Amino acid sequence: MKNIKYIYSYISFILLSSVLWSCVDQLDKSPLDSFDNATFWSNEANAELALTGVYRGGIVQNGTTVNPSNWWAYDGLLFMEFASDNAYDRRGDNSAFHRLSNGTLTSSINILNSYWSSSYKNIANCNFFLENVDQVPMDELKKERMKSEVRFLRAAQYYYMSQFWGSVPLVERTLSPEEANTVTKAPKAEVVAFVLSEFADILEYLPSHAELPSAQRGRATKQTVLAFQGRLQLSEKMFGDAVDTYAEIIEMGENIIDPDYAGLFLKSNEDSNEIIFSTQFIDNLAANGMLQHFFPALAGGWHIFNPLGSMVESYDFTDGSEFSFDSPLYDPNNIAANRDPRLKASVLYDGSTFKGTYITHPDSASSPDQLGAGKQTTQTGFGLKKFADESFSGNLTNYGGNLPIIRYAEVLLSYLEAKIEAGHAISQADLDGTINLVRARASVNMPPITITEPAALREILRKERRVELAFEGIRYWDLLRWDIAKDVLKADFYGASFPGANKKRLKNGQPDPYSRWFVTTRSFRDGVDNTWPIPQSEVNINPALE
Repeated sequence: MKNIKYIYSYISFILLSSVLWSCVDQLDKSPLDSFDNATFWSNEANAELALTGVYRGGIVQNGTTVNPSNWWAYDGLLFMEFASDNAYDRRGDNSAFHRLSNGTLTSSINILNSYWSSSYKNIANCNFFLENVDQVPMDELKKERMKSEVRFLRAAQYYYMSQFWGSVPLVERTLSPEEANTVTKAPKAEVVAFVLSEFADILEYLPSHAELPSAQRGRATKQTVLAFQGRLQLSEKMFGDAVDTYAEIIEMGENIIDPDYAGLFLKSNEDSNEIIFSTQFIDNLAANGMLQHFFPALAGGWHIFNPLGSMVESYDFTDGSEFSFDSPLYDPNNIAANRDPRLKASVLYDGSTFKGTYITHPDSASSPDQLGAGKQTTQTGFGLKKFADESFSGNLTNYGGNLPIIRYAEVLLSYLEAKIEAGHAISQADLDGTINLVRARASVNMPPITITEPAALREILRKERRVELAFEGIRYWDLLRWDIAKDVLKADFYGASFPGANKKRLKNGQPDPYSRWFVTTRSFRDGVDNTWPIPQSEVNINPALE
């Protein structure tokens, strides 16, 4: 486990790419290789600087990145949608993300090593901080808060690893190279118990969302920890506990459903009280290359994120009826007409507007975004609107928009899910305080749900979750924890519909009844692809991990 041993005596290592909050000026004035561990832990300012370094981890890498750099970087979080039924990676079927769910997953896929390496690098940073911060002369409550934040960050790494690998080494201190390369795996149950114990222990030292100063936005709060705790309880089928956890967030009364859905994913509204936790970025200084990857070719982007037709077809009509190509409400020339407004806020489609007219029709040879025509054109007929900040006009690789990790809308939907799965009777008041509150936001205003029968409501809720949280990196995890990936991801996938088009992509020469462009087939292997194999490069070093 070569990646557990990264940090021993030099504090500068955990300061790499560390720009956040009020530390920007301080970092600019302090060379990152000028801190000796023997003298570094001497004052509160340095402790704050180190805390910033731990938060940043490997997230900030100005420019675009090829492999996931962190669970909370756009290339690690949002690209996970490519493994689901929501989106397709323009790079094609051999994309490593597609291989997570298309029946070709092996331990040699490069992104597995990227996630593994970044996780243990961040864990090592956390362990190093916790082993040294007590040397700092400072107020004990401030110190306890710092330690609690770092314990949260460490536990969050183990949360993700427990969800995708299950059984992994549980490392709570800095290891020697010999120890790192012989460490053994802890059972998943032990990892989960550790995470839940850490979350419970640190809550009292963290501020609530309303208590967090604006200058500290991006640091963990009570709501952040509880939201992650609820996620873990849902996945481990601890539904009664999840009900209590989510209820605690709701009862605090500090978060909202923002009226502006589209703005939640742009710089203009990134500090909304709906956003419980987000990765922080700053134009040019601590930026990301998200827009370079997401913008269509029309706007100089690489168009890597292509929504699938099954996702677009999940958006209901505005009267609450399910989408159908045969409905009189369907307009093939404007697919967002009469549809849930979240479709227009989330997806680019043929004829929509984005820094000009976005044209993907396969017969429109003059369009840089023509479906299937070139290297950087859409492969589904759709592009990503959510997160694509049309107001930004700078270098697309130096974008400073934040990346939401958890929103209050997820909390409300998860609370309702926990109540259903815990066997609680569901009332109309329960619906109105959760799913209908989400649907009633001013910019969405979809009809309220009135069905309370558990089986039917479960399907409605899952669909609402898919639409509300579309492209935010949640769907693949949802499919795995609901144990429906074996059904949903063993299917053919199509893109946009182009009735009468001359150019078509057919599966085995067979036309689609709705004239949709054929994209790909996934062959998820139940019992094989439900958990990730440990990277082969790690097993080669330490056979105990096999």
